[in-house]
Amino acid sequence: MKKMTKRIENIRAAIDARAHDRRHYLEDARSQRKVTYAQLAEASHEWEALFVRLDVQLGMALVVDVTDTLAFSVVELSALAYGLRVIPVDPHAPWSDVAHMSELIQGAALIVSTRRDRGIVPGAMIISLNVNTFRPSEVPKEAIRTGTRSTATGSASIIMFTSGSTGTPKGVELPEAQLLYVATHIARHNKLTEADRGYNSLPLFHINAQVVGILATLIAGSTLVLDERFHRTGFWELLDDRRITWMNGAPAILSILARSGEQKIPSTLRFIRSASAPLPDIIRDAFKGVELLVSYGMTEGASQITATPLGAPARPGSVGLPVGNALEVRDDSGAPLPVGEVGMVWIRGKGVITQYLHGRAAERFDADGWLQTGDLGRVDGDGYVYLMGRSDDLIIRGGENLYPAEIENVLLEDDAVREAVVAARDDEVLGQVPVAYVIPVDAELTDAQKNELIATLQELCDAKLTKYKRPAEINVVDDLPRAATGKFQRVKIREKARET
Repeated sequence: MKKMTKRIENIRAAIDARAHDRRHYLEDARSQRKVTYAQLAEASHEWEALFVRLDVQLGMALVVDVTDTLAFSVVELSALAYGLRVIPVDPHAPWSDVAHMSELIQGAALIVSTRRDRGIVPGAMIISLNVNTFRPSEVPKEAIRTGTRSTATGSASIIMFTSGSTGTPKGVELPEAQLLYVATHIARHNKLTEADRGYNSLPLFHINAQVVGILATLIAGSTLVLDERFHRTGFWELLDDRRITWMNGAPAILSILARSGEQKIPSTLRFIRSASAPLPDIIRDAFKGVELLVSYGMTEGASQITATPLGAPARPGSVGLPVGNALEVRDDSGAPLPVGEVGMVWIRGKGVITQYLHGRAAERFDADGWLQTGDLGRVDGDGYVYLMGRSDDLIIRGGENLYPAEIENVLLEDDAVREAVVAARDDEVLGQVPVAYVIPVDAELTDAQKNELIATLQELCDAKLTKYKRPAEINVVDDLPRAATGKFQRVKIREKARET
């Protein structure tokens, strides 16, 4: 079994290093379609030849608007290898969103799309894609001209937009060097080798799947099985059939699996990776017999910031140790806090951006390059990080601080609850009170059964929580606003709580 390759200088070198490798790089989870390393190299050079013919210069922007997971990956990697600024978009979002992203970066030069109902983006050339060949199916003839490719390097990047708590998109540009730095640390942390076979059903237009999945797999020379979306039915059988050694998941996916009965975990599975946020203890307990790697990340950090080490004793509630970056917990004045005290989480390092596009939100960076994440947390004596929620989610009830996660974890102790979210509601006397929303395992509960569940949960909270932490109201709901990754959109949930 070969170990992971040494440090990769750029994505072109990573692709060309395996140009004659016939092993599978990517596989489609729902068919026999695949992309070998050799096929990726061949396709990327054909895209390069096309970009030269179109006189596409390094650093120009390319929007990837592609549903098919294999085709998306090939196009994005080919564009990065050439030296373009790649903007991945949700292919299910309105076409107006594509135009908006183009405006935010002051114009997209190219758009690769599989949509039939393509709109118009001023100044942009649209290239239709054949998802079976991973090559263009149509290129505007008038666009073909003889060009020359610059030999300069360092212009490749991925541009993403994150709304955060304000709802106003902030552009995050992740240069090639930053992407490879984080992906290399992830591959090493996960101990990936050429024998590994990963599984990913998280959306590819988000940074986690691109860095943790596509790039870390490329660096390790292993295989990644891509699923367009998560399916609970037959999930473990799929992983067993594909001989999966690790899976890239999220708390929402693991919560569904945990509440679905016995976990038929394949013997090949080394670990399950839970992305981006703390994993409630009640969910952890459902996956006995396989190691859980819990991580914390954000787009500004090119996905992963912390992760629990493989092979180390479990630390319930922790999102692990910093991986390749530095992390501090500070008070409101910006001074570092002692071990165990809760404050604002700040991060810095080669895996973290130093500014947003167009200089937006500059106040989140200090003079030494530290970024204020907007997350509240604490660090224990061994350096392990524990998150308490977003600073906007902090609830101050009668002068007492309480964190939604504390209440949510208690609500999740009831086997009838699949997911739980707590948000603040304004109160004339106390300032704020917590309001809870729970999504039951059984989606067909009658009104009487919902009321019975609420009563049971109120008793649980009375027994487990001090009085000021108990929710003022518990609601049973079918679902709540989510992002494409499955994470709850807490801004909208807070608005919902204020309306009740």
